[in-house]
Amino acid sequence: MSAIYDCVVVGGGPSGATAATDLARAGHRVALLDRAGRIKPCGGAIPPKLIRDFAIPDHLIVGRVVAARMIAPSDAMVDMPVDRFGGDGFVGMVDRDTFDEWLRERAALAGAERRTGRFDRIERDTDGGAVVVYTAHADGAERRIATRCVIGADGARSRVARGTIAGADRMPCVFAYHEVIRSPVADDAAFDRRRCDVFYQAALSPDFYAWVFPHGDTASVGVGSAVKGFGLREAVARLRSRNHLAGCETIRSEGAPIPLRPLRKWDNGRDVLVTGDAAGVVAPASGEGIYYAMVAGQESARAVDLFLVTGKPRALAQARKRFMRAHGQVFWILGIMQYFWYHNDRRRERFVTMCDDRDVQRMLWPAYMNKQLVYANPLAYLRIFMKDMRYLLQTAGATR
Repeated sequence: MSAIYDCVVVGGGPSGATAATDLARAGHRVALLDRAGRIKPCGGAIPPKLIRDFAIPDHLIVGRVVAARMIAPSDAMVDMPVDRFGGDGFVGMVDRDTFDEWLRERAALAGAERRTGRFDRIERDTDGGAVVVYTAHADGAERRIATRCVIGADGARSRVARGTIAGADRMPCVFAYHEVIRSPVADDAAFDRRRCDVFYQAALSPDFYAWVFPHGDTASVGVGSAVKGFGLREAVARLRSRNHLAGCETIRSEGAPIPLRPLRKWDNGRDVLVTGDAAGVVAPASGEGIYYAMVAGQESARAVDLFLVTGKPRALAQARKRFMRAHGQVFWILGIMQYFWYHNDRRRERFVTMCDDRDVQRMLWPAYMNKQLVYANPLAYLRIFMKDMRYLLQTAGATR
């Protein structure tokens, strides 16, 4: 069977849709296969850099957040305004239902052919070429697509990755669950349409965090945890009750695993490459995934384009190499932070206290908003280091 597509992208979330768009724009024949009606649980926050770099139109921004509130186990609160150090920036909020569909439509406008169905497996034709087998959504029939290359962007438990890449089935994950609710008519102390609330409390999540993120007329109320048997739905119910959100209409609910670290290998050395959650590119500690998924999709498209032009499978490895060169250090630091500060409520209490520090906020906001550190004040970094050491030593002493 001769290949009729240059690439089949499995999964139409931010990473897969971005990869399909870039490959189609480069002149390749692309099929984008996506399951119907599948929405990932997500707070929906996107930084200004994503909005700029990926040309996100204003109508998709359903909310503009200007502050974050961190809530400690003791219920102590630390507010972190975006504009505390100048500027009038905001964090954009999107609804994944409409945001992801818009990205898929952009891919189609660029020339990608959309297919709707459930990915089943990759087979090989008589020449050794890849054949994507899927069950069509419209009629339940099994169908095949011959292709030169496959990009797996089908989530943290990626069937593409598990079937082609060693070790993919051992990816550690946090399981997330959220409910999208109708926002209260009036804002109050417990809910503000221009503020994201993050709860670092064992009663809501023993090893991660819970959140209330506003989306204009709706809001995402959710929780994540890797502790087996922890009641995520019950935790969300407690969170809604304590924040006077129990009576708000529930529009939909979703649950899914979220990866904790990138896979060591993203390709099979032949003609398959994974990206997004399938590759594990969700930032530890923060759980931020949309920006990193789209950047990974971009890098995957570049690598596949090189593979298609040169015919050299080693080109596929460039996607992970370039991504980790740009973001690997941030993932490493955030991983250490999650491991230490989320360990118990005593440490979470100190973590929230540390976030009240102006030097810490001066570093964190630019790093999040523009994905770059601010090096203008080296003394501030020295102060942060000394404060971190003090908190660490105090915490270590308290846990002996």
